[in-house]
Amino acid sequence: MGVSKNNAAKNRRAIIEASEKLFRARGVDGVGLSALMKAAGFTQGGFYNHFSSKEALAAEVVDSAMSKASADLKTAVEAPLAPGQTRLGRRVDFYLSNQHCDDIEQGCAVAALASEVRRLGRDAQGHFARGLDEMIDTLAAAVAEQRPGNDQQTSREEAISFYCEMVGALLLSRAVGEADPSLANAILTAERRTLLAGAAETQD
Repeated sequence: MGVSKNNAAKNRRAIIEASEKLFRARGVDGVGLSALMKAAGFTQGGFYNHFSSKEALAAEVVDSAMSKASADLKTAVEAPLAPGQTRLGRRVDFYLSNQHCDDIEQGCAVAALASEVRRLGRDAQGHFARGLDEMIDTLAAAVAEQRPGNDQQTSREEAISFYCEMVGALLLSRAVGEADPSLANAILTAERRTLLAGAAETQD
């Protein structure tokens, strides 16, 4: 008996979700098809019923991860502010927290996949670039709201710089986390302090 279209779509989605967790934890090259399918609850033989190649799967994983990350960022940034909060400051507090740093499987897709994407095909690279551009636009809108004297280009440039600094700090903290937890925490603390000071600035 064949698999219904509905079940086939669910199975495909399960493979993408399981693959994203493994790619985040081990890297794309560090996971074989057998491990991917086992994590999704299937046998390796069924892989090619859903994807033409591992590269094609990786492209869909990047597309899914970046689409979700972009939507989640927009929701988080646009959420109502507590008294004394700024949108940028709230983002810094979350992004450079120890909890987020430790959450590789569910945390920032950009930080988790950036080093992988350059080794993947054009489709994956295109999905990553699109998602990143959307996230920069979201942050640029937050910058513009806080600094209405900015022109559009200035707000976008500030958003790019802001995001690059957050991602860089997160990556460095994760890189040394097991070898030197004190240094890992110092990186988060120092960058959080610097970015929060900038995020508190307003411009009329």
